[in-house]
Formats: sequence, C-alpha cells, structure tokens
Amino acid sequence: MSVRYRTQATNGDDGRSRVPGGLDVAVASPLKADADPSATNPEQLLALAWATCLNGTAQVLVAEQRRTAVRVEVELHPAEPGPGYEFRVDAFLSAEGLSREDTETLLTAAHARCPVSKLIRRAATVDVHIEEYAAA
Repeated sequence: MSVRYRTQATNGDDGRSRVPGGLDVAVASPLKADADPSATNPEQLLALAWATCLNGTAQVLVAEQRRTAVRVEVELHPAEPGPGYEFRVDAFLSAEGLSREDTETLLTAAHARCPVSKLIRRAATVDVHIEEYAAA
C-alpha cells in the first residue's frame, strides 16, 4: 500500500506540541488549575481533527454541491472502571437542503469513509448524530 500523506508531531515538557516545519501549539491539560487559558488541549485537538475529517469526507460525498457542517463535542470523564480518564465523543453532521433521511444516509457513508472515524468508531464512547443545518 502506498503512503498518500505522512506527518508527525512531538510533545515535550515545554508546554508545546509541534509538527516539524509547521504547526506549533501551546498545550495544557484542562485539569490543571493553573493551565494557560489560551493553550489548547487534547480534547480540542481531537474535536478539530474529527470535525475537519468528517466534514471533508461529507463534502467529497456530496461532490461539493451543497453545504455541510460538522460539530464535534468531546468530554473528559473518569474512566469506568479506572484508572485514568476517557473521552466521550459525539459528532453532529448537518447538510443544507437534505431531508433527515438523506442526511442520515450521508452521515453513515461519511462515517464509514472518514479516516478519523475509522480510527475511533468502535469505541463505546463514540457516537454520531444528524442535526438541522446551521452554517458553521
């Protein structure tokens, strides 16, 4: 199988995550009392990654002939059973001018095709939904 794209990221103890030659982001745990409010966190990065990927996939499926939007919510909860924490993640897809049934069909197809969805879809704490179209 040929590689279509490759990237990497690093994170150290300096409070930054980096993509070599590109993105350089201040990061902080949302659980730390003294966390920098302008820094991002893994929950936000996961939400951005999935929203971007799932909406991009939906756009491919509608051949960019209608507007779509994806909203992703990520929550951090204590893991049950512990130790540690777990994400609970919900994606909401909407499409301008599609019926609920057609939006559901689009969501099913996009979720089956999106690489981030493929990575996380079998997790018990991941779910997808449709909603009324609202421009992002």
